[in-house]
Amino acid sequence: MSKYTVSRIFTDYGMLMILLLLCLFFSFVTYSKQSATGDTAAYQVKSIITQLIQKEKHILIVIRPQQDEIRYGETLLRELTNLGYQSIELIKGEPRDANLALQKLIKKGQKLDILACSQVTAGWLVFNDLTKDFPDLGNPPLIKPTEYYWPNFLKTDNLLNIANQIAVIAIVAIGMTMVIISGGIDLSVGSLIALSAVLSTKLIRDWGGGVHATPAMLILCCALAILICGLTGAFTGAMITKFGVPPFIVTLAMMLVGSGMAFILAEGQSIAVLPDSFIWLGRGADLYGLPNAVVLMFLLYLLAHLVMSRMTWGRYIYAVGGNSEAARLSGVPVQNVMVSSYIISALLAGLGGVILASQLKSGSATYGNMYELYVIAAVVVGGTSLNGGEGKMVGTLIGALTIAVIQNGMNLTNVESYTQKVVLGFVILGAVLLDKIRNRSNR
Repeated sequence: MSKYTVSRIFTDYGMLMILLLLCLFFSFVTYSKQSATGDTAAYQVKSIITQLIQKEKHILIVIRPQQDEIRYGETLLRELTNLGYQSIELIKGEPRDANLALQKLIKKGQKLDILACSQVTAGWLVFNDLTKDFPDLGNPPLIKPTEYYWPNFLKTDNLLNIANQIAVIAIVAIGMTMVIISGGIDLSVGSLIALSAVLSTKLIRDWGGGVHATPAMLILCCALAILICGLTGAFTGAMITKFGVPPFIVTLAMMLVGSGMAFILAEGQSIAVLPDSFIWLGRGADLYGLPNAVVLMFLLYLLAHLVMSRMTWGRYIYAVGGNSEAARLSGVPVQNVMVSSYIISALLAGLGGVILASQLKSGSATYGNMYELYVIAAVVVGGTSLNGGEGKMVGTLIGALTIAVIQNGMNLTNVESYTQKVVLGFVILGAVLLDKIRNRSNR
């Protein structure tokens, strides 16, 4: 294999290999003993109980008042009831509640045939020696979900959490990728996220009906907020192309303007008078359990990939970023291309603000803080050159996922937030250095 082939493979698939290595590393360091939760745990325990006792026996289910355990307990109760078991009692609480339930059984003169617990409640001291402490109850077996070994990182809930948390940054990074490939930069996206979140929620509260807003009004209010962000992007693009102001200065100014406008509109308060249906985009999951925001993210990346790789306008963006003067002489509408890239970046930032507001069911001027740095980091880590003219949408998605995996893995391994910032800073620096080394080797 030639040196050129190796270099090409690393250039095209290097970040993907790094992402896979990170996943393997965090899978290894988070490998630990697990137990089934929720419905899975309920079905396991139900299977054991149906093999041990008859339907007329008494069963006590003990769980803590936490979401996973409540789901486990209620599912187990429902499944056993459907099978014909009648003498079942569900206890939600702390060890003292379980103790009281056992005392009540003794007072009734009732035997206990099965004690079904979660993995945590099975370890309570009150259950350590039932035959000695509660001899009148008999000798009931304690049933709990099966234990197994599996990486915390690879749990389905954790993987969905990674995707859902990075969805906003990844979506905004689509527009940032187009801007950077065209030779620009956009520092205003974080402020536009906040502005869109405040605008959409304020419109819903003051004009759309508040908690009684209809789906049509929700869509209209959110669309207006996104459109206003798009107009802001048009203004930014016009200032850069018509007046020759450097993109860094214009977008820095718009970052301050957007943030200030968000605080003015929100009046320093969080806007939370919203209907429950507003969370559909940010928290809903209609397609095989995938969060709607994640599904939207993948659809937008597919569309952006087709635009950048198959359509003339995408070729124009690469041409402008590679050499704007040569592109102009070749008949490329350079100014229109640059303005349109800033408009798309602003529109996607507006969409990101709506998604974030939907996830949190509120709007606040503090949303989007530092997001512009994470978005730029995702683009750079994904292989897009800060010099313009080079980059891929797939790379940006991989870059966003890489950052999300690093942050999630450090959270799982209890790395403090300050150290995470240091690590992320070095990741960005390393990505830029690799870009510089690659550019030198291609000369």
